Amino acid sequence: MDEEVRDYLAALVDTARAVLGDDLVGAYAAGSVGLGAYQPGRSDVDVALVVDRPVAGPAKRALVARLRHESLRCPARGLELVVYRREVAASGTPDPGFEVELNTGATMPFRATYDPADRPAADGRFWYALDRSILRQSGLALLGPPASEVFADPAPADLRRLLVTALDWWLALPTPEGDAPAPGTEDAVLGACRSLVRARTGTWLGKVDAGRWLVERGWHADLIGRAVAARRGGPAPSGPEARAFQRWVRAEVAAMH
Repeated sequence: MDEEVRDYLAALVDTARAVLGDDLVGAYAAGSVGLGAYQPGRSDVDVALVVDRPVAGPAKRALVARLRHESLRCPARGLELVVYRREVAASGTPDPGFEVELNTGATMPFRATYDPADRPAADGRFWYALDRSILRQSGLALLGPPASEVFADPAPADLRRLLVTALDWWLALPTPEGDAPAPGTEDAVLGACRSLVRARTGTWLGKVDAGRWLVERGWHADLIGRAVAARRGGPAPSGPEARAFQRWVRAEVAAMH
């Protein structure tokens, strides 16, 4: 892990403990940090906090105020932080179930959401259960017991449905037409790779590692190779190529039982 990120995470946990006190029972690095796929300058820092009981409104607002980028500088593109009650983390629910979420960073639009009902459906309500599944497998404990003892997977049918919903969400985003490279499509392609690998193997991999897993088995090697190269500055796949690949992955996942 990047030393600057390690120091930031330690400061984040200290700040969260100052706000939440003994109600804070766990803190976990998720996403690319947990999966060992953090890429400086590109990746976000994803963190899940776990609390013993519901967080009161003033504490939610204080946590956001103390952890937003203007108060605690995030060294990555941004921080994506979600707070869960322990019972929700352990339930395997496919619902969002969070207490508060915060997105903040130098190049990330600020968002603070204090109730799942306030999360716009158009922004996706499937992320949370998928993130908790990744946390169960690969969450890095910053405070509290191992992530595997705290977080639960959704039921297999729920997980497949969430993966399909996530692919539908990506497919609904506007994508440039034509054969020209379309910046951003590399994440759409590699995110779809990760979904397919999870559905086929039961294991979450980082996006690039998931792409390489498929390439090693002879699937869409040219497209995936260009998507991987685009993360290092190469030209991204075109919009139509990315969408065709996403549709193929969606069909593969939807057909599994």
